[in-house]
Amino acid sequence: MKVTYTSWWAAPLVLGAVFGAGVYAVAVLDTVVRTTVSGGRLGSGVLVLPIRRAALLLLQERTVTERPDARAWALAPAMLLGLAAAGIVVVPLDAGLAVADVSAGIVLFGAAMALVMVAVFLHGWSANSALPLVGGYRFVAQALSYEMPLALVLIAVALPAESLGVGDIVSSQEGLWNVVRQPLGLPLYLVAAMGLAFWGPLALPDGADLAGGTSAEASGAHLLVWRVARASVLVTVSAMGAACFLGGWQGPWLPGWAWTSIKTLALLVVLVSAGHLLPRIRPERFVVVAWAVLIPLALVDVFTGGILAL
Repeated sequence: MKVTYTSWWAAPLVLGAVFGAGVYAVAVLDTVVRTTVSGGRLGSGVLVLPIRRAALLLLQERTVTERPDARAWALAPAMLLGLAAAGIVVVPLDAGLAVADVSAGIVLFGAAMALVMVAVFLHGWSANSALPLVGGYRFVAQALSYEMPLALVLIAVALPAESLGVGDIVSSQEGLWNVVRQPLGLPLYLVAAMGLAFWGPLALPDGADLAGGTSAEASGAHLLVWRVARASVLVTVSAMGAACFLGGWQGPWLPGWAWTSIKTLALLVVLVSAGHLLPRIRPERFVVVAWAVLIPLALVDVFTGGILAL
């Protein structure tokens, strides 16, 4: 399948609109799920609350640690946001519409997600503070535990499509989505996605036991940008999951871009809800489970994809 590029001037507008809507959706969903789980009541201002919180952070005076690496500290949130953008550009919004037509889109996405480790470690190291540094080292220690299952399940969906292009993978699901053909793929992908976005039970680099981890010393606009970047990673992995496992733009009656949005939002609901319904896992325990259980299951998923290809 051939996917066309958007115009050079339209690409930033498309990315801005996607991330703007996605980050806002994450903030609203987080508020709704947190309030519901805690037994509170949802008021009429639930849609405005994320905007108020963002405004408060913008008005907050930023604190600075003693002798930080100021340039690296400022670069880390921008790098995380840039990697999220690099990962989502290969996801087609509709049949014949994508920001970038990359024949090896799965590879580009995987490379961008692998470099998330650099941005998170840089954020923890550059503050020149103990707890952020521990958070950064946590992510480095666990990175392969997320990235190996992610890479394997993406290879598994590429095999039946006989292509590394995301558009071709979506087209190969016509009539039957990969979530049905390869039932192990989506659950494993979502676990890896939570790890990459350090969200919910896998919010280990920024864990509460580290008083916020890599963001323990962040405040004001810097903290806002870091949270926006992390939410952008959630949006990116959800959009890729919708394309690779839920048929992307395919669906009846509605236009393709609407189906892509609905499926991405559905995965966002799952990921955000997991952040409030599942307990945080001990880092060393997760590494053992990942290598002893998740990676072998991902290999089984690859074998299933190979059988489908044959």
